Amino acid sequence: MAGYRTASANGEAEGLNMPDEHALVDGIVAEARDAQSKYERNGSQARYDRAAQAAAWAIMEPARNRALSELAVRTTGLGNIDDKMIKNHRKTLGLMRDIKDAKTFGVVSDDPETGITTVVRPIGLIGAVVPSTNPAATPANNIINALKGGNAIILSPSPKGVACCELLLDYIHAEFDKIGEYRKLVQMLPGAGGKAKTQRLLEMADLAVVTGSQDNVRRAYSSGTPAVGVGAGNVTVIVDETADLASAAAKIAASKTFDNATSCSSENAVVVVDKVYDQFVAALGEVGGAVLPASEADGVISHLWHGGHLNREIIAKDADVMIDKLGLAGKVPAATRFVAVETQGIGPDHPLSGEKLSRVLALYRARDYDDAVEITRRIMAYQGAGHSFGIHTSDDARPRALAMHMPTCRIIVNQAHCFATGGSFDNGLPFSLSMGCGSWGGNSIDENLNWQHFVQHARVVRPIAPREPAVEEIFGAYWAEAGK
Repeated sequence: MAGYRTASANGEAEGLNMPDEHALVDGIVAEARDAQSKYERNGSQARYDRAAQAAAWAIMEPARNRALSELAVRTTGLGNIDDKMIKNHRKTLGLMRDIKDAKTFGVVSDDPETGITTVVRPIGLIGAVVPSTNPAATPANNIINALKGGNAIILSPSPKGVACCELLLDYIHAEFDKIGEYRKLVQMLPGAGGKAKTQRLLEMADLAVVTGSQDNVRRAYSSGTPAVGVGAGNVTVIVDETADLASAAAKIAASKTFDNATSCSSENAVVVVDKVYDQFVAALGEVGGAVLPASEADGVISHLWHGGHLNREIIAKDADVMIDKLGLAGKVPAATRFVAVETQGIGPDHPLSGEKLSRVLALYRARDYDDAVEITRRIMAYQGAGHSFGIHTSDDARPRALAMHMPTCRIIVNQAHCFATGGSFDNGLPFSLSMGCGSWGGNSIDENLNWQHFVQHARVVRPIAPREPAVEEIFGAYWAEAGK
């Protein structure tokens, strides 16, 4: 069937005894491969669709969604329950919309002109590493895509995401029991994870899918297994002199505060053209944004970073907790939802220019639009290249021009960034929680991870009438310009 990597039943490889953790992973892999082989051998589009629906309903059913969301916040300390429920629902519903009519079984095209018949096939066993920021939505997305493509999947959650992943799998297996599907199609590494087990999974899978830690992404790419990894986010948004300032402020506020900024697509910096800077600062105030002068930056930095690492008492926390822990109680309005710190520094010596995973924005004042673009480019060169950035503008030519020369895979125009980047019901991107960043971000894909990355194709190639051109057809125009 689709899979090709094997491990011996007694836990040996090349005649050497492997550590117990390797043997444990190999046993799970063997079970998954057996289930996937049967799933594919007796597969059909209806079966693949039904399995995907079962996994989707496991997370979307309201009582289960709430239980997963409550557990996620309780065990990871990240985000908030209501927003996680919205995320679990909308991301899964959007994904199911995207894959509803996707053909992932059998012949998908038969072209008499080329003589090629294309058959879609599973990849086999997916090994997926998933983060603690979205401990239900991200694994569910990977599971649904894997099942839709006829695959089995084994998850490696982050240590803080283990409990949530276990509960999600319990719900999925309960749905599988209703439809008579194999539970072993969807598994996770047992225990609290660990690098050795995760590395073994990456090595034994047919495809590694990694979201989260860039260390894990690099390990996946070096595992010897075909890998899809996604890059780090550090979203910058430009507000130019043509923007609807009230609308831009409202969208930035909604995005920055959603799930307490756990998303890699949450705004981290806003670059505002000088001509409208003061008006935009006023607009931020209207939506709960407290703008702090540059003189407060060192204090924010000292609280937000401890020993070079983000302070876990502040990241992804509610506004009141964040304000207290940043030492801003009494210094900002009572209704403050997020803070924006004025700064001009960019790079490793200026941590505000990087990802903050909190309700904290860096706010830059640009001389003009060209300066705003240059500031954005410098921020991306430091962190976040390839992922995405946004612009609020009424000049449609500007985003098109940016797409020609900025190191990014997505330019989000006049939208709340974290809702738009991973697909939305009012834009055309696929629903996903994993954004490929192309070569700029060191990734193998430059689009949102979607079902098409979980299948492969076999092609039947028949002879056709020759289509060999004359040499003159190919080089005639070149010869006329440059000579032979």
